[in-house]
Amino acid sequence: MRIRLDRTICDGFGACAKHAPNHFSLDDWGYASLVGDGTVAEADRDDVLRALFDCPVHAIIEISDNEFDGETRPDPAAATADETPLFEARWGFAQ
Repeated sequence: MRIRLDRTICDGFGACAKHAPNHFSLDDWGYASLVGDGTVAEADRDDVLRALFDCPVHAIIEISDNEFDGETRPDPAAATADETPLFEARWGFAQ
């Protein structure tokens, strides 16, 4: 799992640092910074997801490894009758 923090929309609530202090730090004014490169170990996944869900301004974003490789959205017309297409939030809250 990888995450990104958009500091331009952070309002300094601090929920991220409360839930996942190994991945987020707060500056003197309470605004978050990402610790490390955004890679989340499996052991920290639940804490980081809780921080992601509790961020009131959605400044934390989960990204996939292929986020910028030109992958396109799945075609819902290509799904069979027994198969429901899975659409993931690429730039939203979570998957």
